[in-house]
Amino acid sequence: MTTISRIQKVFGDQISLLTFKKFKPNLAEFKKWYIYFGLITAWLAGVGRYWDNPRAELWQHLGLGSVVYCFFLALVIYLIVYPLKPQNWTYSNVLIFVSLTSLPAFIYAIPVEKFTTLETAQSLNVTFLAIVALWRIILFVLYLKRSARLDGWQIFVAAFLPIVLIINALTFLNLEHVVFKIMAGLQENERSSNDSAYNILFLITLLLTLRYNTVIQDDKKFSYQRILL
Repeated sequence: MTTISRIQKVFGDQISLLTFKKFKPNLAEFKKWYIYFGLITAWLAGVGRYWDNPRAELWQHLGLGSVVYCFFLALVIYLIVYPLKPQNWTYSNVLIFVSLTSLPAFIYAIPVEKFTTLETAQSLNVTFLAIVALWRIILFVLYLKRSARLDGWQIFVAAFLPIVLIINALTFLNLEHVVFKIMAGLQENERSSNDSAYNILFLITLLLTLRYNTVIQDDKKFSYQRILL
């Protein structure tokens, strides 16, 4: 099989994955091709995401962060889901899946702030964030069901925990370099098209933290009651 044929095969499977279709990747023959294709896609998506962001650092402009993110996210997912004893569960397989979900991130490369107002650009970036996030969540759930052969609460736990960690990590890392002030308002030169998207991430992180603290407090109360009784 020629190189062009291999690329066509991998690209066809990529499209099947992104359109939620069932397919069986030929890992025995094309494993390295899936990895190469996925990581190159992630790299290009990383370059596209930050090419017009003046606050981005050099490693972000070079797309290196997106490539490292694939390896790190695959490791987190692999370790979290492993105790549930999923089938076909290897780090390389998870890495292939994670990297092949990079293509939707090209939506972020659309420079909406160049041809719209700042307020419109902020709304569009929130929409892009929601679309990509929902797209990837559905892909992840289908992957856990079809490939890992999990079901019911296993899928919920396996999908929910990585998502919570990702949201918290993205909020604290602030990779878009959004200027965030609580007491003082932002100056005009401090505003960016990514402000609204980051504010939503921050709000979700806050709600998750409050919910976690509530669960801990309820658990403590239950323990105290059990001791008193």
